[in-house]
Amino acid sequence: MLPGMSEVSPQSAGPDEDVRELADIPAVEVISRAAVMLMSSAAEKLGLADEDPDTSPRRDLDEARRVITALAGLVTASVEYLGPHAGPIREGLQSLQRAFRESSAHPDEPGKGPGEKYTGPVY
Repeated sequence: MLPGMSEVSPQSAGPDEDVRELADIPAVEVISRAAVMLMSSAAEKLGLADEDPDTSPRRDLDEARRVITALAGLVTASVEYLGPHAGPIREGLQSLQRAFRESSAHPDEPGKGPGEKYTGPVY
């Protein structure tokens, strides 16, 4: 169980709620959900959820770098299992990497940005 997540047990679920055991969820779905969570976190940490990302109170480029690097590692390690999901997830990752570069006062040189050791340079 991750911090901040609530547990729903079959006993506490209502009669209309679907409860799935983690073992029953296909790996591609677990990986895709993890990737989407990391993408959402990175977008928030880049301030992209606010009208003006430059003045966002949630903007934290150091944290964004960490999340984007974790996402790049996940995508690189699991791309062969993602099938048709691989393309959109890779595109999302590259968009976040470019947004990070644009947000940085002193952009990293190509190949040194977040996750680029896994994905290669993003321009």
